[in-house]
Amino acid sequence: MANTGALNRAGVAAGTIPEELAGPRGARPRRIVSRGNIILYGTLFVMAVYYLLPLYVMVVTSLKGMPEVRLGNVFSPPMEITFEPWVKAWATACTGLNCDGLSRGFWNSVRITVPSVVLSIAIASLNGYALSNWRFKGANLFFTILIIGAFIPYQVMLYPIVIILREMGLYGGLTGLVLVHTVFGMPILTLLFRNYFSSVPEELFKAARVDGAGFWGIYFKIMLPMSLPIFVVAMIIQITGIWNDFLFGVVYTKPDLYPMTVQLNNIVNSVQGVKEYNVNMAATIITGLVPLVVYFASGKLFVRGIAAGAVKG
Repeated sequence: MANTGALNRAGVAAGTIPEELAGPRGARPRRIVSRGNIILYGTLFVMAVYYLLPLYVMVVTSLKGMPEVRLGNVFSPPMEITFEPWVKAWATACTGLNCDGLSRGFWNSVRITVPSVVLSIAIASLNGYALSNWRFKGANLFFTILIIGAFIPYQVMLYPIVIILREMGLYGGLTGLVLVHTVFGMPILTLLFRNYFSSVPEELFKAARVDGAGFWGIYFKIMLPMSLPIFVVAMIIQITGIWNDFLFGVVYTKPDLYPMTVQLNNIVNSVQGVKEYNVNMAATIITGLVPLVVYFASGKLFVRGIAAGAVKG
C-alpha cells in the first residue's frame, strides 16, 4: 500500500495519472489508542476518581442508618436505604440550644445571597460599562483602586468593618452582611464586566451615540441584551462565594441569623449526644446543593461568558 501510494503521487506529479484517480492523499489518520491518549485519559480518570470518591462516600453514608455506619465500611452501598438522616439534618438536628436543623440557616442564606448577588452584579456591571465606554477623569485611578481592593485579604478588613457596621447600626443583622458581600464582590466583578464590554465592537457604541442614545439607553438596549453570558459568569461566582461563605457569616451576624454554612459547622462540631456521621454527611450535601444546581443549570453559559471575553485584558 505504501508503494502504491508513492507511485500514485509520482504519477500525479509527472502528469501521467489524473489527480482524481490517484487515491487519497494527506496525513495518515491518527490512532485512537496511542501512548499519548492513554496517558491523557488515564490522568483524567484518576483525577475524576480523586474528586468524586469523597462525594460517593458522603452520599452512601447519608443513606445509611447509624447501626450500619458503625460497621465501618464507608465504601459499601447501603444495605437498607433510609432518608431519616436527611430529614433530621434539615429539620431537627441540634446546634446548641436550637434543634431546628439547617432549615433556619437555609432561609437566612437565601435572604443574604439574593440581594447581595443582585446589588453587586448591578453595580459592577454599571462600573464596567462606564469604565469601558464612558471614560471620565480619574477612571484609570478608580479602576486601579478597585483592582487593589480585590487582592486585599479579607482577614485584614474584619475588625475595621465591624467598627463601621457598628457605627452605622447594621452590625449583627442581615443588612450589614449583605452590604459587606456587595462591597467585596465589586472589584473582581467590575474587572469581568469591563473586559467583556471592552470586547464588544466599538462601532455599535458609536452608532448608538449617533442615533441619539445616551448612557442608560445604550446600557439597557444594546449592552444588556448582548451580555447574558457574562452575567451568568458573575452570578455563578457570586452565588458560590456568598452561599459558601463562613467567615463573614459568623463574624457579622448573630446566632438567630447565622447562614447555612455556620449552621452546618455547628451541627458537625456539636458535642452533645452521639456523633451521627450520616446526619453530618446529609447536612453537608444539603448545604452544597444550591451552588451545584446553579452551576449545572447554567454551565454552558458560564463557558460562553469566559470564552467571549470575561478574562480578556
